[in-house]
Amino acid sequence: MDTSRLDLNQLVALEALLAECNVTRAAARLHITQPALSAQLARLRAVFGDKLLLPARRGMVPTARALELKEPLRRALDEVRRVASRSRPFDPSKAELTVTIAASDYAQVAVLMEAALTLRRVAPGLRLAMRTLDGAVVGGQMECGEVDLALMTAETAPPELRRVVLIDEKYKVIVRRNHPRIRRSLTLRAFVGEDQIVVSPRGGNLRTATDIALEAHGMSRHVVLSAASFLFVPEIVERSDLLALVPERLVRARGYRLTSFDPPINIPGFQISLLWHDRTHDHPAHMWLRGQLCASAEGR
Repeated sequence: MDTSRLDLNQLVALEALLAECNVTRAAARLHITQPALSAQLARLRAVFGDKLLLPARRGMVPTARALELKEPLRRALDEVRRVASRSRPFDPSKAELTVTIAASDYAQVAVLMEAALTLRRVAPGLRLAMRTLDGAVVGGQMECGEVDLALMTAETAPPELRRVVLIDEKYKVIVRRNHPRIRRSLTLRAFVGEDQIVVSPRGGNLRTATDIALEAHGMSRHVVLSAASFLFVPEIVERSDLLALVPERLVRARGYRLTSFDPPINIPGFQISLLWHDRTHDHPAHMWLRGQLCASAEGR
């Protein structure tokens, strides 16, 4: 193979192609046209003497040679990026980059919304691409560069990812203001006496850890609605006599006309961690952004 015919742009193009296995998506990722990337692929095939990517029913599939190249190529380009990033100081006001963050809808509202507004002021060239978190595949998405940061609980996170605890969250009981029966305090008996909403991200579950805790006290509650997302809950509570347990930051972030109480029974909270891959660990822009997200979370 004549390596003198290779340049860095071609290797970056190959990295994107192997990550996406789709010329259209890889071209969008590189901010170039599809014909330009197709021409790059043709030159890469000539240099390596291999088809590298073959047409398939959905996109393309890598050849055996391409699979051999994928990981060494990623490591080599990551090292080039680290060297290049250390050679210049990072100025957020002049930074031009796109960062993709995977998070649940709750985390996007309760954690990222305020941070996004701040970042817009101090780093106007920074583009945030928020996407729905899929914990089953987020490790692979980070490895190939499809996702840069993720917000999730540490116990559900892939063990190979770096992490820092972003927030400690606790639950609050919410009711609408001027609720006919619950006003200045909330007893356990009053809690179980009201019709309630629960959240079941996987759908349809009417029994949660709260019900298990109540059973230990010989009590039960009446659940009338199971929602797939926390975002749905405060608004329906605001417009009804229903009661719900929701993360405290969600209520603060949205400014609903609600009254909140500490649960009258011990309901464990949870932590949300910020996770990232080794490929961005030493990148000055990503280091700065992680610091900004941590500072924003601490201030809320």
